[in-house]
Amino acid sequence: MTSRQTATEGSTQPPALTIDALGKKCPIPIIMLAEQINQVPRNGIVSVLADDPAAFTDIPAWCRLKSHHHVASYELPGGGWAIHVRRNY
Repeated sequence: MTSRQTATEGSTQPPALTIDALGKKCPIPIIMLAEQINQVPRNGIVSVLADDPAAFTDIPAWCRLKSHHHVASYELPGGGWAIHVRRNY
């Protein structure tokens, strides 16, 4: 599985939470993720919808920094990505 896929490729656990950060510039998508990730159970998936190119690299970097898991980033048909993050703790 590659880290950049279309939204219909692959079969993964469905997101427990979707954060719509479309149209928002970094660091807002990361701030939204940090504020809301604890709303999902441990090992749950958060999908961050973002179209700022910085979010495509910054959210996986935030995951490494905070010891969460970047599952994959899926290209959205209208532009941007659904960036899936697994809550580790």
